[in-house]
Amino acid sequence: MAGQVFAYIIHREGIADDSALELITAARKIFPAAPLTAVVTGSGGNLDAVCNEMAASYNEVWKFDHEALAYPNAEVIRKLLVNTLPGDAVVLLPHNTFGMDLAPGLSIKMDSAFVADVVDIEGLEGDTLNVIRQEYSGQVSTHVTCDISAGVVLNIRAGVFQADESKAAGGQVVDKSGETGDLSAVRKFLEIVEAEVGDVDITKEDILVSIGRGIEDEDNIEIADELAEAIGGVVSCSRPIVDAKWLEKSRQVGTSGKTVKPKVYLALGISGSFQHLGGLKGNPFIVAVNKNPKAPIFQVADVGVVEDLLEFVPVLTEKIQTG
Repeated sequence: MAGQVFAYIIHREGIADDSALELITAARKIFPAAPLTAVVTGSGGNLDAVCNEMAASYNEVWKFDHEALAYPNAEVIRKLLVNTLPGDAVVLLPHNTFGMDLAPGLSIKMDSAFVADVVDIEGLEGDTLNVIRQEYSGQVSTHVTCDISAGVVLNIRAGVFQADESKAAGGQVVDKSGETGDLSAVRKFLEIVEAEVGDVDITKEDILVSIGRGIEDEDNIEIADELAEAIGGVVSCSRPIVDAKWLEKSRQVGTSGKTVKPKVYLALGISGSFQHLGGLKGNPFIVAVNKNPKAPIFQVADVGVVEDLLEFVPVLTEKIQTG
């Protein structure tokens, strides 16, 4: 049986990422009753606030305060985790750009199993963990088994596990700042360059009507505009729309665009790649319209409509307008 369960907590300006609570749910599907440990790294500032917040949800919080950890440099964090975690640890990380940078090398250094982009966990049988990940941009679901007797590193896709909001752990914060070991690195952090905010700030909107490749033509964006106006939302998009220069980048949702937390998210003609879903936080109510019944977006949608959006959306808009 593998050892203790650890979750790496991503945070910024004293606020933990939504993935922090999603990782708890994922961990519970492996070990329903095992103690969970959160790993929080940083330097001064709001680090204590994040640790105290996580202590409400995790049984134990390992705090690492070091100037080399001021920015989440995957090369540095990898060294830290190898220096401090037990060799048979179960390590959970979000499947975002940082997690994808950190996890593969970490599993090699720990000589443990590794599975990326996990969308579901089927359970543990002895030392064999059964998980589901996706291939070919979500067109194929792969059932993966791995021996975790020597530990495992898992990248968990954002948004596929419900956040654990119970906050009933009553955990303790353990300051391990003196146990970091050598944190020297070739890679150096320079600066954070904030993305420009366009005419509309989609990160502040409660309702987003998001369009993808299925919109087919720039002229068809008017269909989405009319629906957004009818329901009091704004139009956002996936990367292909920005690449085609049909909308500005400030409207893009995804790991290479904006991270949004709407209450309602209408995904029109969007396949649902992990890069797109990685920008969707906060457990919104998702309505997906796509003529491909096997589109990955349907796996996370609350309501799915298998239909050509160019035919369906105008009818929906008319129904809303006429009340």
